[in-house]
Amino acid sequence: MNRVSTALGRAIARYIEKQTSGYVLLSAVSSAKVRACLQPGDVVLVEGDRRISTAIKYLTQSTWSHAAMYVGDGPGRDLIEADLRDGVRYLALDEVLHLNIRICRAVGLTDDDQKRVTDHMRASLGHTYDLKNVVDLARYLLPQPPVPKRFRRRMLALGSGDPTRAICSSLIAEAYQSIRYPILPMIETLQSGSEISEILHIKHFSLFAPRDFDVSPYFQVVKPTIEHGFDYKALQWGGPAPVGRKPKSDEDTGI
Repeated sequence: MNRVSTALGRAIARYIEKQTSGYVLLSAVSSAKVRACLQPGDVVLVEGDRRISTAIKYLTQSTWSHAAMYVGDGPGRDLIEADLRDGVRYLALDEVLHLNIRICRAVGLTDDDQKRVTDHMRASLGHTYDLKNVVDLARYLLPQPPVPKRFRRRMLALGSGDPTRAICSSLIAEAYQSIRYPILPMIETLQSGSEISEILHIKHFSLFAPRDFDVSPYFQVVKPTIEHGFDYKALQWGGPAPVGRKPKSDEDTGI
């Protein structure tokens, strides 16, 4: 049965990895600018253009469907990701710049912990993507999957319990949890007299989704254009739009 499940999982993986049509890049930033502002340990969130991206966006109610970590190990080895078919591997930065991305950086990370996090990712190279429940994931490619909102997050916990199998966000979450860096911990508030304290509790790494790095209060959003010293007065604009012209679509507004 395991061999049948694996074969079926790989067949479905090939199907849901195919690109969808109509993807729109909202803000193009040069590769040089993106590369210049990245630091090892940065989490690069990606708005994917594949069928599986549709399922993950639905389940997490987020625009981000994939995550990779910048390690900067040389040409073509900029990022480490967990790919559905090829497992944990290196990825060139240029391969995601045709998509909308967001860079999230752990605040206050020490040099030593930065190295430990990236070493953790390197040690995972070659591990396989967890295909155990990829059949279940494929169900959510339906136009309106019948999944109550409160259960959607747990649908992403695909883990089989095998440490050699990984999904993109859980792999990164596990790396940060190895140095006890918070992402979105459960917070317990304790009160003793007039003093209030908070105790953090770690969630299992398999329960993390790409959007968690975006909404985490411990990761800052890094925007390459602003990092390089943005001056709106230095911009060169074209002629004014005709008076009374209405945008034809969201593309015209940049939304």
